[in-house]
Amino acid sequence: MNLPAIERAKIYDQQIAIATTAGVFTYRDLLHASSQIATHLLENNADLQERRVAFTIPSGFEYAATLWGIWRAGGIAVPLCTVHPRPELEYVITNAGVSIVIAHPDFEDSLRPIAQAHNLRFILTSEPLPDSIALLPPIELTRRALILYTSGTTGKPKGVVTTHQNIQAQVTSLIDAWEWTARDRILHVLPLHHIHGIVNVLACALWAGAECQMLAKFDAETVWNRISEGHLTLFMAVPTIYVKLINAWEHADRERQQQLSDSCAKMRLMVSGSAALPVTVLEKWQTISNHFLLERYGMTEIGMAISNSLHGQRTAGSVGTPLPQVEVRLVDENGELVPPGTPGEIQVKSQGVFLEYWQNPAATAKAFQSGWFCTGDLAVVEDGNYRILGRMSVDIIKTGGYKVSALEIEEVLRSHPAIQECAVVGVVDPEWGERVCTALVLEPQCQLTLATLRSWAKERLAVYKVPTQILVVAELPRNVMGKVTKPAVVELFRSI
Repeated sequence: MNLPAIERAKIYDQQIAIATTAGVFTYRDLLHASSQIATHLLENNADLQERRVAFTIPSGFEYAATLWGIWRAGGIAVPLCTVHPRPELEYVITNAGVSIVIAHPDFEDSLRPIAQAHNLRFILTSEPLPDSIALLPPIELTRRALILYTSGTTGKPKGVVTTHQNIQAQVTSLIDAWEWTARDRILHVLPLHHIHGIVNVLACALWAGAECQMLAKFDAETVWNRISEGHLTLFMAVPTIYVKLINAWEHADRERQQQLSDSCAKMRLMVSGSAALPVTVLEKWQTISNHFLLERYGMTEIGMAISNSLHGQRTAGSVGTPLPQVEVRLVDENGELVPPGTPGEIQVKSQGVFLEYWQNPAATAKAFQSGWFCTGDLAVVEDGNYRILGRMSVDIIKTGGYKVSALEIEEVLRSHPAIQECAVVGVVDPEWGERVCTALVLEPQCQLTLATLRSWAKERLAVYKVPTQILVVAELPRNVMGKVTKPAVVELFRSI
């Protein structure tokens, strides 16, 4: 059988699917290019049979066509972050057991050596594609479709495996809740190795037959220019992006400010997610745009689970109620349901919940309780709406929409010759949600500046995991058992 998304694309045919600075591409273009890519990947095989295909491509038509091409050939897509350093790319490629790597020429220098080192097939997007299309394999919805890597409390990122059925459930739930139609036009400014950008924006737009305008990278002035054209109906971003847009608006003259504000008012929906939205940002954005941002809650493992209402009243600090086709409950540490007004762990059950952590059955089993996925997030129900209270683990930091593991960062920092001990924490920040900060105990007679540490760390960690502030201490605060007390470390930074 053909994937439903492919069949739906045939209906929209000559409608615009993707718009970029390079031009506009119809659904017919997307179907044709993805079938060419699938043929190229198959290389005379009948089916990739869930072989993993990693790819690094800037946001745009080639990204969408490659993603669909991998799926149509029967492969599992493993999107790579365009700004990750070699150790992080290599970890994902080896952990996922990737056999094919696809790269845009801009990323050839970073990916070809990895492919060669591991004897993997390497494809550049600039290579010519076949003119004749192969007979593409039937794809069952139960097949694995996507592996996205997310940090866990054990340190190293885990591969979250979702099936085509999982993705379809995530998409149709949002289509229903947010009333997507083929008349929608959305501007895509989010990373495409993250569920927010892949599912909430790109997959939803293509399922609905909408137009997805894709920017290769975020730039506040470029985004404002697109908004000011007045053609967009939807916009989705993380709080950090809204902060940057607010700053750009504030630096514009009054006439320009009025024009931008008027253009925002023409949109039907603006959404914020991936991190807690500070009330001050929500209120400022409402003043500028006349939009009370719709907040929602989700995770890589579950897609979106909770959302404020599209038409009903929204409450600052609330993420609303469970989405269509999603069950949510709050439980205490014993797994018992908590009464309204009492904090509890969010647990989720739906067709959108992921299949497994890649080749990690122990972590998969640990993540579920009686069929419910344990999110590790605390929430409370107030007036029927869910309010997120934060992570149950102090070792998970949410910064700029990314979830990162303090333990993973600590493991890397401890390999620095000047560092004896370290404790990485998230410190609340109005722009980033949390900033990655680290308290350091240095080796005798050693010195280390923030600039030096950041330069060293950027070669080993994604830039959003690199500490933005350091504090050199004689010793780390510990409890009677000798365990570092992270709340006390946070207080050290707050007292600076």
